[in-house]
Amino acid sequence: MRISPFFGVLRREVLRYLKVPYQTIGSPLINSLLYLFIFGLSLGRNISLPGYPSYLLFLIPGLIMMASLKNAFDNAASSCVSSKYAGELIDLRYVPLTIPQIAWGYALAGLSRGLIVALLTYAVGFFLVLGTQGQILPIAHPWVFLYFLIIASLAFSSLGLAIGMWAKNFDALTAISTFLLMPLIYLGGVFFSLDSLHPFWQKTSHFNPIFYMISGVRYGLLGVSDVNLGIAGIFSLGCFLLFHSLALFVLRKGTNYHW
Repeated sequence: MRISPFFGVLRREVLRYLKVPYQTIGSPLINSLLYLFIFGLSLGRNISLPGYPSYLLFLIPGLIMMASLKNAFDNAASSCVSSKYAGELIDLRYVPLTIPQIAWGYALAGLSRGLIVALLTYAVGFFLVLGTQGQILPIAHPWVFLYFLIIASLAFSSLGLAIGMWAKNFDALTAISTFLLMPLIYLGGVFFSLDSLHPFWQKTSHFNPIFYMISGVRYGLLGVSDVNLGIAGIFSLGCFLLFHSLALFVLRKGTNYHW
């Protein structure tokens, strides 16, 4: 059965991470589980946040979003760099594919991996809350929850593609992830509420796009947020449009399709 070049790219990128599920899905799931046990259960017993039933419930939405966007970014970025190294990426210029189709192929593959890890993290959190607190972990607003998960995963898979096209080797890619992405994630409100920060850092956090994405998922899951939901939704959509435009620009520039 013949499939279109676009779905061929999408299928290739999805199969790429499904071939090593223990690394692409299992490893981030273990990381989320460790965060839940160490911070949510062990340390969380001594932490109380106004407006939240427990620190564990506060932590779970942040870990879901962290897992989603980190894996979406890693999927597109590492796949792009690997394809350049193997000489596969340059082949996309000789098949009937438009630049937007290439960008969407990578973005949707990153989205699929991000959603898989995010939903598995939710499942772990669900059973952990049920086992330790005897209650069901609700999804207060399912459509809001899905909107922020999808838009954040698309945004960071697009950013991952742009960074992967720019990076000349795996060291450059690791540096971007270590010194840019991870600080933004950890300072985006995964482990703390905005109200617990000094006023200066409260204002600074509003310049972090991940803060709005985490707040949106937290509202979708628990019905509580540190920021206006409309502002968070618009800001997150703006980030996706910006990162996707950046990916399109780098692909059209066409100078780093191979090493």
